[in-house]
Amino acid sequence: RDWARDCWTALAPHHAGVYVNWLMEEGERRVREAYGEQRYARLQAIKRRYDPENVFRLNQNIRPA
Repeated sequence: RDWARDCWTALAPHHAGVYVNWLMEEGERRVREAYGEQRYARLQAIKRRYDPENVFRLNQNIRPA
């Protein structure tokens, strides 16, 4: 895993954006980056309405906030 992380770190300055399906446990900042602020806010509103208890949280979680 170290070589993969080292490679990713070396390539970081040369890529832009995030593909949500490739995220692991990188945190909310990266999930927001993948969707963009406007889309993330819309998904968060949907989550508040349909999953306020955050039952479906084992994916790239969007907290209902």
